[in-house]
Amino acid sequence: MSDPNPHADNAYTWGPPQQGGPPTGPGGQGVGPAPGAPAYGYPQPLPESAVQPGPAYGYPAGVAPQPVMPGYGHPQPGAPAAGAPMLVLGDITVMNDQIVTPVGTMPLKGAVWTATDLSHTEERIPTVAIVLAIVFALLCLVGLLFLLMKEKKTTGFIQVSVTSGGKHHSTMIPATGPETFPWVMSQLNSARAMSV
Repeated sequence: MSDPNPHADNAYTWGPPQQGGPPTGPGGQGVGPAPGAPAYGYPQPLPESAVQPGPAYGYPAGVAPQPVMPGYGHPQPGAPAAGAPMLVLGDITVMNDQIVTPVGTMPLKGAVWTATDLSHTEERIPTVAIVLAIVFALLCLVGLLFLLMKEKKTTGFIQVSVTSGGKHHSTMIPATGPETFPWVMSQLNSARAMSV
């Protein structure tokens, strides 16, 4: 077992070419590109018989671009913004003269808006304050002051409903803090003013 590979015949048959000439395959045939030809993986020049490509991207030469239809794409100068949303509450969008919801469009005039606060704000002592109070209570009684720390957490939703034109739709807006309900009510009052 002194020879590391008893089956090797010192013939290099695969991998990158070694110095001393091009590699040879089984039977002594040449493997790889012919001498003077570019190597595999590099861009090859087009043969003389190939059709030259035209313009790559965009419009073909001599064809004018199609005009943008009004109401789609970019707004036309001087055109009124009839389709611009004026107010968005969850999945309810208020336009100039209509309300767009997943159940369909409703007329804005005469719409009845309601909001219900289904959120809950709780105040509790954070876990960090309890740990600090225990650690510092052993050292001195000042650690008990950490129990005065409080954190407020708001969970729940604000339900907004609209009824108009015989249709009704409700949406839920997540409450992120105690200020969410007053913000929704201010938006709702704006929608009520537009509905008159």
